[in-house]
Amino acid sequence: MTDATQEALTQLKKTLELLTIHQTQPAAPVRPLKTGKAKTRNFFEKYSQEYIDFTYENPTIYHVVDFFSKKLDDAGFTYLSEKTEWEGITSGKYYTIRNGTNLAAFVLGSDWKYEYGVGAIGSHIDSLCAKLKPFSIKKDVEGFELLGVAPYAGTLNDLWFDRDLGIGGRVLVRDSETGKVEARLIDSTPHPIGRISTLAPHFGAPAVGPFDKEDQAVPIIGYNDEEEDIDEYDTEDEARSPLYGKHSPQLLRYIASLANVKVSQLVQLDVDLFDVQKGTLAGLKNDFLIAPRLDDRLCSFSAIKALIEFSKEGPIPTDGFSVVTLYDNEEVGSLTRQGAKGGLFDSVVQRIVKNRYDDITLLRPAFANSIVLSADVNHMLNPNFNNVYMEHHKPKPNVGVTLSLDPNGHMATDVVGTALIEELARLNGDKIQYFQIKNNSRSGGTIGPSISSQTGVRTIDLGIAQQSMHSIRAATGSRDIGLAVKFFKGFFSNWRHVYDNYGDL
Repeated sequence: MTDATQEALTQLKKTLELLTIHQTQPAAPVRPLKTGKAKTRNFFEKYSQEYIDFTYENPTIYHVVDFFSKKLDDAGFTYLSEKTEWEGITSGKYYTIRNGTNLAAFVLGSDWKYEYGVGAIGSHIDSLCAKLKPFSIKKDVEGFELLGVAPYAGTLNDLWFDRDLGIGGRVLVRDSETGKVEARLIDSTPHPIGRISTLAPHFGAPAVGPFDKEDQAVPIIGYNDEEEDIDEYDTEDEARSPLYGKHSPQLLRYIASLANVKVSQLVQLDVDLFDVQKGTLAGLKNDFLIAPRLDDRLCSFSAIKALIEFSKEGPIPTDGFSVVTLYDNEEVGSLTRQGAKGGLFDSVVQRIVKNRYDDITLLRPAFANSIVLSADVNHMLNPNFNNVYMEHHKPKPNVGVTLSLDPNGHMATDVVGTALIEELARLNGDKIQYFQIKNNSRSGGTIGPSISSQTGVRTIDLGIAQQSMHSIRAATGSRDIGLAVKFFKGFFSNWRHVYDNYGDL
């Protein structure tokens, strides 16, 4: 045997010994891939990302209604003008708009009867902002150009200071050839045109506040150097606008450029100042969604999304009547034609009852057989203030929608409504949370009591929980929009046969 052969045999023996050792050793545990949870999280985060894009691209209520109307068009819904008779509407998918800020969409089955009732979701799409005053022009202060705005609901507080404020909304313009007036939407995003600056703490007491909203919460929109020649436009043509002299010439020029018209064509403005910063997912595991205007674009987006998806998943239920109504002016009491007290939901149901039976008295029993979910945001637990929440009423992120309860009538939820929602959640594999304010705190309000008192429909207040309500930016769970869409779709599918078990309660 040669030395090379002997070396080869020795190496082979060592290899066999190693193989034997490895075969007798227990195999190292293989950690299973957690693809299920990851896929589920990604599924829900898609809804959140879609919402982030939606609220960034549609900062004012006019943009929101326009966006939803296009989504409804794409999903096969037909627009009905509220100013016309809705004759011949027997079944199908439809929507109507009031004032450009109030929308109702519905899916109607061919065999629907008044005793089947209506399964509806109502939500509000107005959000806190600063409104341009009718005369927004203000005297310069040492060359700084200021803008006159009014708070819509609880804005122009210190939460609105040091933020990048854009401008957008609806502009009425006159066609230079036909003389007809039309509406155009404008949006300066991503460009901020204004900022309310804080006073540095070095100045002592004046920097502490509270601050006067008329004189100390005024957006700065420019600086005019004394040597700067800013009058570069045809002032004779601009003077033809009814807005000339009411607003800064530079502001009118900027708005006209956004609307792609001349200043002389501007007739009237309904524009807001708002946070232009885009929302984002946040947290070490992307547990949160942070964005402006969560209240209440969250539930509005989820409700319309659910109705559209519900209408696409198989044929329309022949005995169903499902409605989503989105309202303006909830933040200021709802007492407008486009608010919840303006009755757009009532009008839609009344028209369908009249078409079906030609007997308007059947509207009341139709309402008595119906359920409305008043979907509005409510309070998620803030862990830094755990003691201000009532025990067992501390909503968490990424769990499920929260029932809003209040024995003093600020919320419309009753005990039957609570039981109904709990049963619907069980059927749909959802979890329900609860919120009621402590006795030493002040409850907020929403559209639920307005709808229930006007129609007699059993109304249930619930919605997505969020932190920092009424701040310029707020937070919710990154899965909460998807969970709400899932719950709302389950409501449309199951509410009628579950509610049948409650008889005349």
